[in-house]
Amino acid sequence: MMKVSGFTIVKNAVKFDYPVVEAITSILPLCDEFIVNIGVCDDGTLELIQAINSPKIKIIQHNWDDTLREGGKLLAVETNRAFDAVSANSHWAFYIQADEVLHEKYLDAVRSAMEAHKHNLQVEGLLFNYTHFYGSYDYIGNSRRWYKREVRVIRNDKQIRSYRDAQGFRKNDEKLRVKQIDASIFHYGWVKPPKAQQEKQKSFHKMWHDDAQVQKMTSAADEFDYKTIDSLVEFKQTHPSLMQKRIQQQNWHFTFDTSKINLSAKDKLLMRVESLSGWRVGEYRNFKVI
Repeated sequence: MMKVSGFTIVKNAVKFDYPVVEAITSILPLCDEFIVNIGVCDDGTLELIQAINSPKIKIIQHNWDDTLREGGKLLAVETNRAFDAVSANSHWAFYIQADEVLHEKYLDAVRSAMEAHKHNLQVEGLLFNYTHFYGSYDYIGNSRRWYKREVRVIRNDKQIRSYRDAQGFRKNDEKLRVKQIDASIFHYGWVKPPKAQQEKQKSFHKMWHDDAQVQKMTSAADEFDYKTIDSLVEFKQTHPSLMQKRIQQQNWHFTFDTSKINLSAKDKLLMRVESLSGWRVGEYRNFKVI
């Protein structure tokens, strides 16, 4: 019988308007347990997670070491802490970030892939496609600035460690051997009220830089300017059902003229190649597809 654990990290979810409840509950049907590493904060994040009221959820909470800011190291350290709390008898661990949601239409595909490769130790992870929303729930990023794929299901092998800023994983500093699956993670990190987005950017940059550099890199404005993006397309499919209430409550307006893009001739050519062939020239790959 297959056992699956989920895990995530989160801090200040209420303050920065993270859809962490939707993130967790989107993969909860696949999981036998779910580890949530919560950084100590006073905005109600702990109570938010407790309100999910699932016996599968196990919370660990402590003070995160904010001095580990260089290169996003803190995120990797805390991700590893959550992964290390996964039960030893789980076959797989499904990592989801606090602003990512799995559409329910992909649940069967993910479950089938985990079952199919459960005993094949050559497969160290499962690779997901990504859909990045920006500005509102109506637009997605389509330029090369957005990562196309990433590993989110890993084998429960504690030699596997979160890599750099916790975007992906490695084993003994080697890229994981993974299988591509027909499923996409919906990333909502760039869909927040403009004021919350601006505050999130300041907080996020502190994971990499000192306070003086953060001040240089972020605007003094109270609200984030979404209109500086290079290229977007309209999203014409369906959002996860778990996101419907949040979408209906959107209280800011954002529109973008998709015919006007701000890209170099080279990037336009490379995007054209990708749209015709599906091949992203020079794609960053922290994994080996087998």
